[in-house]
Amino acid sequence: MTAIAMGGLGPKPEADRNAFLLLVALVWVGVLTGFGTDSFDHVSKHGLDYPLIVHFHALAFVSWLVLFTTQVALIRVGRPDLHRRLGLAAIALAAVMVVLGPATAVIVDTARYVATGHTPEFMAVQFIDIIAFTTLTGAGLLLRGKPETHKRLMLLGLFYISNAGFARFLNGFAAAPLGDGFGGDIVGIYLGGDMLALGLGAYDLITRRRLYPVYIAGVAWMLALELTALQLLHSPAWKAFTLHLIGH
Repeated sequence: MTAIAMGGLGPKPEADRNAFLLLVALVWVGVLTGFGTDSFDHVSKHGLDYPLIVHFHALAFVSWLVLFTTQVALIRVGRPDLHRRLGLAAIALAAVMVVLGPATAVIVDTARYVATGHTPEFMAVQFIDIIAFTTLTGAGLLLRGKPETHKRLMLLGLFYISNAGFARFLNGFAAAPLGDGFGGDIVGIYLGGDMLALGLGAYDLITRRRLYPVYIAGVAWMLALELTALQLLHSPAWKAFTLHLIGH
């Protein structure tokens, strides 16, 4: 796929390998700080009372991060042959995550509602996270024969689901001054992943003086999904639907 040129520098394979590995490392920072602090707080207050499916979901999510990091590292060290072989594992694991994600959301949100009365409208964010992951990652896997397209779609899919980690810790600092409302919601939920996506675009502008159409389309799709999730989050009709979904 061609790119939108702004003066046009050629691809930078060596720089790409370092930059993309750095972006994945930043995902690890967001996920570990977010889920680490959240899990520690939960366990200290409630013990290990997570439903079993949460452990399977966590295992699948961490496995995806490990596999993704391995794939990026293999390209960095010049082993595309092993990268392609592991691609089959990525397809299978992605399929598992697509099933586990919404199932975990329903089970956890049902248990929370029974225990605390907290209504499950946040399923809007959880379900759309899966839609984003499915579409971006699925397209990336289908287009794996076009490396520049493949790796940008795969990264955007990873950035989107990494918001679940960023939102638990890092995003809160930026969202707190904004208070309740749209600004606080979008920063509190999506800031980390969006900043990584912007970083990818900035990298392409610096190294190539261009943006790939697939990147522009992918970021536009991410923003559309984020706005949809936030709209549903405050929709009475969606709240009623999610209560019906969990049987209440």
